[in-house]
Amino acid sequence: MSFSQIKSYAKINLALNIVGKATNLHKIESIIAFIDLYDFIFIKKIKSKKNNISFSGKFSENIGKKNTVSELMKILEKKKYLKGKKFHIKVDKRIPSQAGLGGGSMNAASILRYLIKKKIIKIKKKQILKISRMIGSDVILGLKPFNTILTSKNKIKIFTKYKKIHTLIVKPKFGCSTKEIYSKVKNFERPKFNRPNINMYNWDYLKKMNNNLELIVFSKYPNLKKIKLFIEKSLNPVFVRMSGSGSVLVAYFQSKKICELAKKKFNKKYKNYWCIASKTI
Repeated sequence: MSFSQIKSYAKINLALNIVGKATNLHKIESIIAFIDLYDFIFIKKIKSKKNNISFSGKFSENIGKKNTVSELMKILEKKKYLKGKKFHIKVDKRIPSQAGLGGGSMNAASILRYLIKKKIIKIKKKQILKISRMIGSDVILGLKPFNTILTSKNKIKIFTKYKKIHTLIVKPKFGCSTKEIYSKVKNFERPKFNRPNINMYNWDYLKKMNNNLELIVFSKYPNLKKIKLFIEKSLNPVFVRMSGSGSVLVAYFQSKKICELAKKKFNKKYKNYWCIASKTI
């Protein structure tokens, strides 16, 4: 049996507000998009007593035995959804970790989506939500990778028709621990996205928004703030914003041409930084 191939897309937060805290998790709201940066996942059913899960690629170094893919398969086995079926899963990591791009969460979401679509597992919507949250709070976003607004009430509004946005994705040499960054949150915003609509993706609206976690990350990594200021002053973006809890900065551009030119200028200034020109899918 040959492998099936899945593209597991990275997500970006165009805006992110922390609006409160419930038990151990912070309550957030966010305007989200997916970009054409993706991990490749290869999956096939095998005759074996256990699943065979492996990671390769540029950003696979720090992935341990406890990871989102392994966690998903353990949960599905424990709840007997797989009915004894075992799988060989290979993940080619092209999305950097500790970046704010949701790479690990989207891997789990992509595999879960595949298993449901191919009718390998039968599962009710309520259980899909429950399993997703057991792995990570943003896994649910990857089940339908379209422009999505997550409200403070944990509701999701998906938009399937929208214009493509050109982006420059920049990652410094360090990553950010989501747990550590969120642990330093002291102030909460009033919810802004509880009536989600497509106009929230307009430039004028997005420019007025922010990412609440930037100040915390910039305080710990002042060099990241310097990079943001360089992009804003020298590369002509519409705006620049950190994605998730960092450390990736995303610059948004009016056109592919301006974006590609910005990439050349950035690479000239910061030769050793990971940087790609991308667009929303």
